[in-house]
Amino acid sequence: MKKKVNKKKEDNEALFIPAGLFVGMGLGFLYDQLVVGLFIGLGAGFLFFAIAKNFRKKK
Repeated sequence: MKKKVNKKKEDNEALFIPAGLFVGMGLGFLYDQLVVGLFIGLGAGFLFFAIAKNFRKKK
């Protein structure tokens, strides 16, 4: 039986969002401002996600 091979390229840009949240959470704990850190991390994650998606090579 043949396996279907998924040739779709993995979109790793979406990992910027949780990474931003974790960095923001760490900085929020460090400076005792958890909510502010989470919002900054979430915003940065979405920003880097959009930038990476925009500069990805088009085929």
